[in-house]
Amino acid sequence: MIDARFGTDPRFGAILACVLLSSVAAPVIARAQAAPPARPVATAPAAPTPALAPAPRANAFSESVAALVNDDIISTYDLAMRMRLLMVTSGVQPTQESLPQIQRESLVSLIDERLQLQELRRVERDQKIDIVATDAEVNEELDGIAKSNNLTRDQFVGELSKQGVSPDSLRQQIRAQMSWQRWINGRYGSRLRVGEDQIKATQQRLAASAAKPQYQIAEVLIDANRTGGMPEAMRGATQLVAQLQQGAPFAAVARQFSSSPTAASGGDAGWVSQGEMAPEVDAALEQLRPGQLSQPIPVRDGVYILYLRDKRAGAGGLMVNLKQAALALPPGTSPQLEAAARDKLMALKTQITSCSNLEAEAAKVPGVVAGDLGEAQVADLAPQFKDAAETLAVGQVSDPIRTAAGLHLVAVCGKQITGEGVPDHDQIENRLYGQQISMVSRRYMRDLRNSATIETR
Repeated sequence: MIDARFGTDPRFGAILACVLLSSVAAPVIARAQAAPPARPVATAPAAPTPALAPAPRANAFSESVAALVNDDIISTYDLAMRMRLLMVTSGVQPTQESLPQIQRESLVSLIDERLQLQELRRVERDQKIDIVATDAEVNEELDGIAKSNNLTRDQFVGELSKQGVSPDSLRQQIRAQMSWQRWINGRYGSRLRVGEDQIKATQQRLAASAAKPQYQIAEVLIDANRTGGMPEAMRGATQLVAQLQQGAPFAAVARQFSSSPTAASGGDAGWVSQGEMAPEVDAALEQLRPGQLSQPIPVRDGVYILYLRDKRAGAGGLMVNLKQAALALPPGTSPQLEAAARDKLMALKTQITSCSNLEAEAAKVPGVVAGDLGEAQVADLAPQFKDAAETLAVGQVSDPIRTAAGLHLVAVCGKQITGEGVPDHDQIENRLYGQQISMVSRRYMRDLRNSATIETR
């Protein structure tokens, strides 16, 4: 069971304030970069920046226990180093208002990492396999992070040290992230399946929303289950919005604080259509202008912070493939004859199960002519057909439609969006897979937290 009173000891808060608030005015590494790096863990400048005040080891202040995780100790020094690492890599500045949020997020991250490594070492013992990343693998990841910032590993670690961050804190974070991702992907990755029906359903949903507003967004999701409830999630999100408004880089904040699968890409969610996200999020997006940051948006399991990069009327043109079954009826046909023709087509509609059997079923009805209308942009269709093409799902058949030539049943045999930014089959598959693997990981962590003995001091 978790004691959720993270960092409530006033003496401990005073110690951290003395150590951390001396660095309020100093630039941090994440603030010095113009664009987010390719790696998700940490960032560094291409040239040295003024350092934070040096962080003393335990002999400079009384080191004590910040938390116990199944009897595994997290010290106040561990927590202070993680708080510094979070500030340096996210650009969030320590103030009297933001310090509790920084402390809480740092402690939650350390607790999660301890739980992950404890679970992985248990699996290693039970199954006689190697999961936890080795020192060589951690160094290789550090090399990649440093290279993305035009530094060697030694230079990168030196920059962190100048900012008062222990390299061991970063190494622990990297080791836990790499190992946990390896375990989740290895255990569940091959079991998860993104079916063609899921991909087609997503394509159809995107096609149906092609005419709706489209938003290019970046997101931060604060998971209420992870932070200890909605009130804490709202408080944390409010503090993050204040820091973002003061200049903290959105991508760096997303990497450190967001629980969304997009965290690894700096919160970049790409283009989304109206209706794809929660109604509360849609309502907020409607009020934003490109370049604006939202206020915290509470949803069912957490709180969103959104940055609207751009907005457009639609993702592109909507292309449809249609077939029809028609009865010729010239203008001036009596209402009785038209009603009889309508009944005949409605009876035919019940026999059409898909586009593949439309022609065969139509051939059984005297006077009905069937044919493939081919592929066309919805915008180019006759007004009578346009509504059916936009609203019907693939495989559905319209009710009889009256035109000057007669009555028509129209079947939608295919839909696709054309235009820039439209995700293709593989992109949709990867997005759905990422959502599934993220959900598995979050549920796994929830179960570990619920079964653990976690005590904070």
